[in-house]
Amino acid sequence: MRPGTRTMDSLDKLTPWWRDLKVALGTLTRLPLGPADEQEEGDLARATRTYPLAGVLIGLTGAAAFWLCDRLALPSLACGLIAVGVTALITGALHEDGLSDTADGFAGAFERERKLEIMRDSRTGVFGVLALLLSVGLRASALAEIAEPGLVALALIAAHCAARAALPVIMRQLPLARPDGLAAEVGRPEAGHAGAAAGIAAVVAWLTLGFGTGLLVLVVGGLAAGALAFIARAQIGGYTGDVLGASEQAAETAILLAVAAAL
Repeated sequence: MRPGTRTMDSLDKLTPWWRDLKVALGTLTRLPLGPADEQEEGDLARATRTYPLAGVLIGLTGAAAFWLCDRLALPSLACGLIAVGVTALITGALHEDGLSDTADGFAGAFERERKLEIMRDSRTGVFGVLALLLSVGLRASALAEIAEPGLVALALIAAHCAARAALPVIMRQLPLARPDGLAAEVGRPEAGHAGAAAGIAAVVAWLTLGFGTGLLVLVVGGLAAGALAFIARAQIGGYTGDVLGASEQAAETAILLAVAAAL
């Protein structure tokens, strides 16, 4: 086989991954990707395998913001807050919104249907505000503790990657709490897609943080996302898009705190 033929075959194999990544970025971020390709049934679910890769790009934006603030000699906590703010800006605060709605719904009512009704409400209640304050504050303080821009970059890449790898796993393990909404539109990923996402997160965690800390990141992130999923199963019988966002926030926060403690 000629070299040119091998190259074309490799590109043909990679093309679905590039397309899935574009779909994932269109779902998880507000990056200007141009007109979306016409999507077929199953595309959104298949694209979940590239969620960790989208997380890598989001983490890089936060790392760039932290590095710039550090170069401007801003306090470490200010650098951390701005880095967290930039990642929220890139994603349109998608996961932060999910965390806020989930906190309001779970803490604001006793009946399942009332919880789901509150989670649909665009208004933010006191529990949602408190959850956001804790999430932003803990993540920013963890970055301030790490402080060194290079290490911050590695921590952000690993955290955003691994936290988003948990989402297709949750979508495989839990039923939908309601038949409509963003989560229902995405659909149920295949086991192989969830496995691919987990594999990508493992490789990225080990490449960025080494085997020991990388393993810690995967365990801590998985436990945090799993705990949120367990609570969601008990509270509303499954997951929604808001629950997925809250799970990402729980995992990301736990991972950054773990890295700050380990370094």
